Amino acid sequence: MEEKKERPAKRDNRRRQQEDDGLVKKLIQVNRVTKTVKGGRNMRFAALVVVGDGNGSVGYGMGKSKEVPEAIDKATAQAKKAMKHVALKGTSIPHTVTGVFGRGHVLMMPAAEGTGVIAGGPVRAVMEAAGVKDVRTKSHGTSNPINCVKAAICGLYQLMSPEEVAAARGKDAADIS
Repeated sequence: MEEKKERPAKRDNRRRQQEDDGLVKKLIQVNRVTKTVKGGRNMRFAALVVVGDGNGSVGYGMGKSKEVPEAIDKATAQAKKAMKHVALKGTSIPHTVTGVFGRGHVLMMPAAEGTGVIAGGPVRAVMEAAGVKDVRTKSHGTSNPINCVKAAICGLYQLMSPEEVAAARGKDAADIS
């Protein structure tokens, strides 16, 4: 009898990519860039990566190198350094916020539990890396993935928990509803 060979499982790019450090790493874009010099063109690759712990911390990074894996490694290292904590409310965000970067505007609205992540490509990756499971988003202006990611992260960094709002106003958290 013939032995059946097992096929390797197909790679699911939408699934979380976790390594031994427990961080969620999402590759957003790999771009081939060229620099024209006297001898011709120098080809390099630029990578955009979002890293999060899936529990409220997220950061992004960009790396450039002659090889794609090196560019991804550089971008991942930069993203880990740039990670900041984001205020969450359960599985969603505490309030509506608009992140702006350049001509990119990303509107993020809280959603009821079970809604899921309603977002387009780059913004979806940012939300999943941050650990936001229920959110509605709309991207306005540009569709450039770099500007969309920067606008989404800018908006997430603007989020404030009720305790932070109360402290800023000099009140108790119970007074703010």
